[in-house]
Parts: sequence; structure tokens; C-alpha cells
Amino acid sequence: MTNQQNDSCFSRTALKNNSYNNILLTLFFLLGIFIGQSQKLPSISGQYLATPLEEVIVDIEKQTDFKFYFINTWVNGVTVTKTFDNENINIALQAIFENTSLNFYIVETSKRIVLLENTIVYDELPNGFFGREELELENVITKQKSNVPPPTFYNTTNQNKRDYNVAKVGKSDPKSLQETYQLTGKAINSKTADAIQDLAIRVKGTNQITVTDVNGNYNLALPAGYNVLSIRAMGIESTEREVIMFNNGNLDLLMEEGLQQLDEVVVEADAYKNVEDAITGSEQIDSEESKNIPLVLGERDILSVAKALPGISSAGEGAMGLNVRGGKTDQNLVLLDDAVIYNPQHFFGIFQALNPFTTKGVDIYKGAIPMEFGGRLSSVFDIRSKNGNVEKLSGEGSIGPVTANLALEIPLEKGKSSLVVGGRGAYADWILRSLDDEALSNSNASFFDGIIKYHNKINDKNEVKATAYYSRDAFSITSDSLYNYNNRLFSVRWDHRIGDKTNSALIVNNSNYGFGIDFDGETNTDFNLDYSINETEVKYKLRTSLNDKNTIDYGGSAKYYSVNPGSIEPDGGESDINELFIDKEQAVEAALFIGDEITVNEKLSVNLGVRYAFFAALGEATQRTYEEGMPKNESTVQDTIAYSSIENIKTYGGPEARVSARYLFTPDFSIKASLNNSYQFLHTLSNNTTVSPIDTWKLSDLNIEAQTGYQASLGFYKNFKENEYELSIEGYYKKMENVLDFKTGANLFLNENVETQILQGDGKAYGVEFLLKKKSGDLNGWLSYTYSRSLYRFDSEFSEERINNGEFFPSNFDKPHDVSVITNYRFTKRYSISANFVYQTGRPITYPVGTFRFNNADFVAFSDRNEFRIPDFYRLDLGLNIEGNHKKNKLAHSFVTISVYNVLGRNNPYSVFFVTDDGEVKALQSSIFSIPIPSITYNFKF
Repeated sequence: MTNQQNDSCFSRTALKNNSYNNILLTLFFLLGIFIGQSQKLPSISGQYLATPLEEVIVDIEKQTDFKFYFINTWVNGVTVTKTFDNENINIALQAIFENTSLNFYIVETSKRIVLLENTIVYDELPNGFFGREELELENVITKQKSNVPPPTFYNTTNQNKRDYNVAKVGKSDPKSLQETYQLTGKAINSKTADAIQDLAIRVKGTNQITVTDVNGNYNLALPAGYNVLSIRAMGIESTEREVIMFNNGNLDLLMEEGLQQLDEVVVEADAYKNVEDAITGSEQIDSEESKNIPLVLGERDILSVAKALPGISSAGEGAMGLNVRGGKTDQNLVLLDDAVIYNPQHFFGIFQALNPFTTKGVDIYKGAIPMEFGGRLSSVFDIRSKNGNVEKLSGEGSIGPVTANLALEIPLEKGKSSLVVGGRGAYADWILRSLDDEALSNSNASFFDGIIKYHNKINDKNEVKATAYYSRDAFSITSDSLYNYNNRLFSVRWDHRIGDKTNSALIVNNSNYGFGIDFDGETNTDFNLDYSINETEVKYKLRTSLNDKNTIDYGGSAKYYSVNPGSIEPDGGESDINELFIDKEQAVEAALFIGDEITVNEKLSVNLGVRYAFFAALGEATQRTYEEGMPKNESTVQDTIAYSSIENIKTYGGPEARVSARYLFTPDFSIKASLNNSYQFLHTLSNNTTVSPIDTWKLSDLNIEAQTGYQASLGFYKNFKENEYELSIEGYYKKMENVLDFKTGANLFLNENVETQILQGDGKAYGVEFLLKKKSGDLNGWLSYTYSRSLYRFDSEFSEERINNGEFFPSNFDKPHDVSVITNYRFTKRYSISANFVYQTGRPITYPVGTFRFNNADFVAFSDRNEFRIPDFYRLDLGLNIEGNHKKNKLAHSFVTISVYNVLGRNNPYSVFFVTDDGEVKALQSSIFSIPIPSITYNFKF
């Protein structure tokens, strides 16, 4: 071009480096000051639709006498979509460069337009520059100028060094000069394109630190000008990043995986997170944490690891479901990639229904629950699956005594998209035959689960994830009955960045849970029985970093439920069973939420949030009404109301407060407190002592009210010895209303008027949780202890609705003392031993205390509900972990686990039952694993 020929290196296409840029800025700064009166600027016209910026510049040069000067890399990939009709060139250029990092400076006398990346040229000094009335503005300008160094590079602190250019963030604007600016962004694994959680980002030379959230997002207030960020996380190569802040802006961090052994890394992110987060009662488990923990039959299981943490337990060995802080099993919201999984366990609760090789980890909230979650009183288990490797085909697998497992990570478009495929199957019949229970030893069982996940990082602003999951269990306790249950879910998530300060997520998901019984007996009573619940949800949430003091979370969700409460049909033409179909149920649930994470100062941080929950039970349905103040039974029925399709039957809901705060006494010692309340509109119906896979879920309606809960917690958190040790002590008090229990001998399944079998009352739970972790070194692990009580009360003036004379009594899962010890000792890089010890108070039980005779019949008199306890539970597991050699060019790397479950052979009771022998009532107990169970599991990874 002509200006390239006339102006040599200072041309539109020939600026090659930053030294030329500095000379150019100086030259035109002087020209702008000393050359005389400016002339009227020309106008331009044009219609540009996704036109490359360089083509737009060429077109403007053709329309005017002006020539542009810039470095080519500044405009590469930038497009323009604008329309101008005889528009002043200054106004047009402002519109063209509005959403870019480019500023411009017009030198009218020499017909030159100089582009500048991030920076601006000052052709006059600010008002009051030599006075005091605008000293603050002068300080900001001086600070920006003095803090900007010449271009440099940064290196990682790892031996494998990698160079990066200095990051320039924001675009200087003389109208919005500040002393600090907001830096936001996302930490991404360069290998898998997966978001990196708990990445610690420290401003070098200060005590300022932030940690990335579950989606890898971070927000940091930085001084204007030059800063250095020190970046660390578990399994990630530590780096330092030089950043120049010109304005608020975004910087994504593309991180390399580290090569250190997990137990040798001092994880700064985790160490500070437990102290600095303003959230009580939260826990995080990485799937890798279960790798070295000896569990039953060598199966990795993050839910079993969760039970070794304070405040989380189950009713007993082989019991399904988890009890969190004195809550029932149905009071936990369990999510897999944002979709509800109703039964996350296989094989009577012994195994998790989650593939350990496709599962990344779980965030557990049992105190201050984030405001985006609702619908349960006790906790949230937010389980996340892995994103696939976007660089090369990789996978993991295992072969054990019970299951075989394989997971593949398949790159679809290198560096952008991937597919994860995982499958697992069981061959468990031989285990059942070895159990010390005659009924179980004559039974059979099998299960499988599969998952597919698609992930595509479309660009810096858009990311899409989709997950499909299915699991199925089939078991036969007797030769004539086959039980089965299954989970199915699907979720799609679109993460989108809106500007530099706001991230959004649009989520659509569907979940289904069902079970069935196929009975094939010797008489004409063959039948097929079915139950299912289905829900579909749409959620939209946003997170906006307003400034260095406030980050706003807000959004809404809507959910539709459809329940088949049960049906039974004869199997075959000769069956005498009458078919029965319980009316289907449907309902909608919705919520709006907003909250603010407030950094009051360096010591005090407060989270203030509110969520409004709404639920409506809908027709088509038939509902009874009963006499007010009277027990619900056949004699008190007042009316029967028929509701048409979609007609509102009953609504529940209200505001839910989510408040928590943290105060730092020192950088490694803090106190936290929280207060929240919640509603639950879904209940399980079961009169078993422990959870069963054939328990049913029931929606709130005209006669079954929504449950409500209130919880307050207070805790102290301390790190020792350069964050090698982590200590926390947290207490809580929880109050519950309208919790469900059932009348003695209740008939719950296939009951058209199940409300006549249900009692609703009050509950309370309180406790103290202690956790001591050693997070690094050859010896690592944790000790947890929980003292807790879980009590319920069902009181009424009518005896049929009153339990234990209306006094509080222990729940079925009340275990005052719970101790867990997890340890791992590494001898070498390849060999380690691990141990798992558990002690729990025996759970409550109701005993027969005598017999009496009435009308020539013998009857048994029972104690008050849950007055006695079964023997205390304790168990010791040991494991030897052997890793293959660490040669780089191996086809696959191996890992062998040799473990013994229940080393002491403790005969822990699973259940206690009573029989009458020669007129004498005798108590008998059954156990799940009454002998040591050895296992060998071979794992491989490529």
C-alpha cells in the first residue's frame, strides 16, 4: 500500500514489535501537542456484517485521507458488525472499537490514526494537575504509568518452563480511572478443557488470595498497572502470571497438569479454602481420594468416603441412603451433573451407582446450602463427572472380585470437544452365597450402570456439556420374586460469559426412578408391580462481579413432577390377582433466588441470600377431606373432591433465608456462622427400619403437608504447621416440622388413601463435629468425631396419632457417637498401606418386654418406640496399594489394591428380630459381613 511505501516501518502493516510501538506513541503524542489548529473530521458510510477489522480499516482509508498505524496481531480475528451513514469518523471509530481492547488517537494535521492496545494517549493534563483539588486522579494516572513495565515474559516454577506474554487486561478510559480494577476469568485444564476448582490465585507480595469456584471461575481486585499472580492447585503445574490492569476485564487461565504425587503436594488452595470460605458445613471429595481407602471388595466409592466425614452416616452396614446431621435419607438432594439421582447406590447400599473413573468429585453442603439449591431439608450432594481428554484417546479400567469397569475419554475436536463413555457391570452372586444370612445366601443379584458425557468448549465465552446416565439393579431374595430398580437421567448445560463481569448457566435436565416386582409363585398369584417418578427441570443462573466488594448470584428454576404411585397387574391369564392402578400425581415446583457475597474488609466476609420456593399439587386427582381436628381415618371422611387436569389442588412455599459469615482472626484461623431455612415438598413412604429400594416417593397434597426445616451452625477453623494440618470444630442445631412417620402396621404401597397411614410431627437434631486432617507427607489422612442426637415427636390428643406419649424419642438413625479414622502411609513412590476404622453407637430399636393373654390369645407387649439399642458397631479395614512403575512410554500404567474388609471379623448386627420358641420370645440378629472379606482389584490407566 502507498502509506507502507512512504512511511517505511511506521505503516499499517509493518509495525513488528513493541519498541516500535513506544517510539510511535511518543512521536504522535508530540505531534498532537505542538501542531496547530485541527480541521473538521470527515464522515464515513458503510454496512459491515461480521467483516474483518482489517478490511473495515482499508475501506475507511479509501473513503478518507487518513492512514491507520497498528500491529497486525492486534486486529487478527476481530470482526465488525456495524452500519454507518455519513457518520463522523471519530464517533464511528468509537463504535467499531467499543468491544475490543483497542483505543485510537487521531492526528488530524498529518492525517494519521494510531491504534493502541489497552493504552491511551493523553494530549492534555487533567484539570488541577498542578493543584490539590484533583490529587486523587493524578495519583491514579501516575500509578498506572509507573506500574507498567516494559514487555516481559513469565515462566512456570516447574522445571519444564513455558513462556507467556504479559497479559494486558481492559482498555484504558480517561473517564473511568480507578486505583483498583476487577479481574475475572476461568481456570481451565489445557489437557481436558475441564474447569479447575479450588485453584489458589495469590497476588504476589501481598496476602490477597482468591480460590476458583466449582465452575473454575474467579474474581480478584487488582491495583491499576503491573501485578504478578502466583497460581497453585493440587495436580496442577504451579505458575506465576504477569498482568497489567488497564480496566476491568477477563483473563482465562490455561493450566498444565502437574506430575507430582497427590499426597506429596502441599495444596495451598485447599488449605486456605476451609478457613476463608464464608460457608459452614461444606466438604469436598475428589474421586482420587477414594483410591487408597480400603473399602468393601476394593470398590472406589465417594459416598462411602463421605460417611467417614463428620455429620454423615447411614443406618447401618448394608443400609441404603445417607443421614446428614440427623436428617432422614429423603432429605438429601443428590445431583449428578445438575440432574437428580434418586437412588445413587447399588446392591443394598454396599456400592455406589457412580462410575469412579468418570466421576470427578462431589461437593457436600450440610450447613450453609447455596441459594440455587432447594427442595430438601438436610443436605446437597453435588456430584460432577469428568470432562474428557481433548488431546488424545485415554481411559481407565478395573477388574475386581465383584465388578468390571471401563471408561474411555475420546477427543472429538482437538483442544475443544470430547466424549466420555463409561460402563460397569457386576457378577455378585458368589458374594451373596457367602453371607451369614440364609435368606440372602440363597438369593442372587446383579447390577450395571453406564454414562456418556459430551463436552465442547466452543470459545472463550461459550461451553456446552451434556450427560446421559442409566443404572439398573436386579435381585431375587426368594426363588419366586425378582426385584428391580433403575435410575435414568439426562442433562444439558450451556455456560455463557456475558461481558467481563457476568457468567451465566442455562440447565435443562430430566430424571426418572422406578422399581418393579415380578412374582412367579406356585399358586395362581403371579403379578407384575411397578412404580416410577419423573421430573423435568429448567434452571437459569447468573453470577455478576459488581466490584471487589460484591458478587451477586441470582436466577430461577422451574420443575415438573409426574408420579406413578403404583400399579399391579396379573401375570398370565390364570392369575387370580386383580389389577389396581393408583391415580397418577403431578405437581410443579419453582424458585427465584438472589444473593450477595460481600467482602466487608480483609477479615469479614458475609453471604446474604434469599430464595422463594413455590409448590403446587395439580390434578387430575381425587382427594378426601376429613373432619378438622380429628384423626384421618375412614370414620372421619367429610367429602371427596375431584380435581380436573392441571387444576390446582394445594400450594405450599415461602421465603428461604441463606445467611452465612466468616471472620478471620489470622490468615489461618477463622470463625464462621450460618442460618438458613428450607421447604421440602417430596417425601419417601417406608415403614422399614432402613431404606429399601422399593420405598416410594410421595408429593405433598391436600392432606400431606410440606416439611420445613431451620438450621443454625457455628464453627472454628484452624490450619497448623504451614497448612499441613487442618482442624475444624462445628456445632449445629436443626429444627424440623411436618416430618413423616407411620402408624404401627401401616399399609403404604398401593394404598389409594395413604394419608390415613401417615403421621406428621416435629423433629430436632443437634451436635458437634470435629475433624482433624493431615494433608501432606508420607503419612496422611484424617480423624473425625461426631456427637449428635436426632429426635422426633408425634403428639396428638388421639392415641392412634401419638407415639411414646407425645414425647421426643430417638430416630431410627440416632447414633450419639461416631468416630472414623482414615490413614495412608507411603513407603515409596509405588508402595503404601492404608487403614479405615469406624466406631458408631448402636442404632435404636424397639424390643418386646413381655407377654400377656387376652381372650385366650397370647400377645407380646413392646417397649416404647426406639427405647433400646442394638450393640455398638465397629470395623477395621486394611489395604496394600501397589503402583506400577512410572516409565513414560508404557502402554498403560497399573495400580493394584489388596484389601481386607472387616479384618477383626466383627459380627456387627444388621437387624434384630424376635421369634417365639416354646412360648419364650427370643431375639436374633442378622449380619451382612460377619467375617473378614479379602479382595484384589487390578486397575489400569492409559
